[in-house]
Amino acid sequence: MTLQPLPGFKSLETHHCITGSLRHVYVYNDHNISEEMLLGLGGGVGFVYWHVKGQPPFIGGRGNARGGFEPLAGQRTGVKVEAHSTSSARKAEQALLEILDAGQPVMIQCDMGCLPYFDFGGSEYHFGGHVVVVCGYDRELRQVLIADRDKELHVVSMDDLEKARSSTYQPFPPRNTWYTFDFSGKRQPTAGEVRQAIAEQAHGMLEPPIRNFGVSGIRKAGKMIPRWPDSMGVEELRWSLFNTYVFISPVGGSGGGLFRTMFGRFLREAAQVTGDTRLDESADEFQRIGEEWEALGEWFRQVSEMPAPASRLGKCVAPLNALAAMEETAWKQIRDIV
Repeated sequence: MTLQPLPGFKSLETHHCITGSLRHVYVYNDHNISEEMLLGLGGGVGFVYWHVKGQPPFIGGRGNARGGFEPLAGQRTGVKVEAHSTSSARKAEQALLEILDAGQPVMIQCDMGCLPYFDFGGSEYHFGGHVVVVCGYDRELRQVLIADRDKELHVVSMDDLEKARSSTYQPFPPRNTWYTFDFSGKRQPTAGEVRQAIAEQAHGMLEPPIRNFGVSGIRKAGKMIPRWPDSMGVEELRWSLFNTYVFISPVGGSGGGLFRTMFGRFLREAAQVTGDTRLDESADEFQRIGEEWEALGEWFRQVSEMPAPASRLGKCVAPLNALAAMEETAWKQIRDIV
């Protein structure tokens, strides 16, 4: 490979595309914050069940912090993070190259289905919420170098990158989004900020604004998934089941167990920052919850390959209700601690 990254850029193997991309930029700027800490500080753990008519159902374990995940994680680590977007592919490319010329890697949002290094087995797949870091480019060859979740750096043509950044596929079109960073005030998070972040995520899980979110969203998923065959053909159902597996498992970038495994490791760090060893006990519980989610994700994968998947969907109700009960107890406990 002749295309080289910016001097000093380190390619890391990461878990989640957003926290991994943040960590790539943070490490480049000598700010050593773990992925898990960034996830927790940004209020990044939650639950959502979403199914809009005409689109596949979505089950996710990310939370939606008020003001945005990236700015909040930045605020609690002394970094100003701003998102920018434009309808102009030309302006988006110009901004990208200007930042690279200034010696900084660029965190961007894109549709992973348009990135040539992904292999979807011949099927067309689109997810516009994917985030990567552009860490080098060649103006004459019109190629960029991308850092993703794997440690390998990927050469992508600027034409393919433009397609990925300008994709209009729903439900998460990337809108040519990129991020800028100001590390002049960088610092480690305080114990108070860590406690506040935990409390916010517990609130979102226990008192969500609508029933599709939080613990109530897990229970709603248990009610709605057996009804999927009413609005889907067999092949669409298979795809939806497999896609659910992907978003639960490490394959889809959750770090395993619908982000609960990463959150457990965050709690271990939080115990050290706050000096409260009770958070270690909660970390153990979220590790167990993550294992239960992982087992359920594997069940979705197996059912997606069965001859008559629709006949099996009722079997997910009990484990989803059990997970809802486990999560409700764990989040109440952690709310009391902080």
